[in-house]
Amino acid sequence: MPRASERRSPAAQRHADTVRFVLFEARPAGLTFHQLVRSSELSPHQTRSGLACLRDTIAERGWPPLIWTRPDGYKFCSDPAELQAYEVAIIREKLTEIRRFITGVVAPHAVLQPKGRWIKHLNTQLSSVESTLDVIADYIDA
Repeated sequence: MPRASERRSPAAQRHADTVRFVLFEARPAGLTFHQLVRSSELSPHQTRSGLACLRDTIAERGWPPLIWTRPDGYKFCSDPAELQAYEVAIIREKLTEIRRFITGVVAPHAVLQPKGRWIKHLNTQLSSVESTLDVIADYIDA
């Protein structure tokens, strides 16, 4: 993902405007990434840059969120049920990433250096994060 300064460049903002215009034209249907690239006449890199900048702009201005689904691709979402399903999917994905990081990277390192200062710090931080994630996971599953 580009740095925030790159997402905010004038070029990225122009790409974001182009992507937004193309998505509004396609509304209510969504566009896959390749369709978005073809429709906007931007390169894949410019399209990704525009999407990142557009997400930042959406968050700042309170516009309807931009979501991605496998069947529809990218689209603006105003349906609460669809938005909640998207958020749950993203949260589950992030929970899986964090758990894999803990079990695949941190745990083997902790076995090698159980008394290391870094491992103690990391375990403290991760146990707090993990308890928060368990609460979120319980909420999602309910």
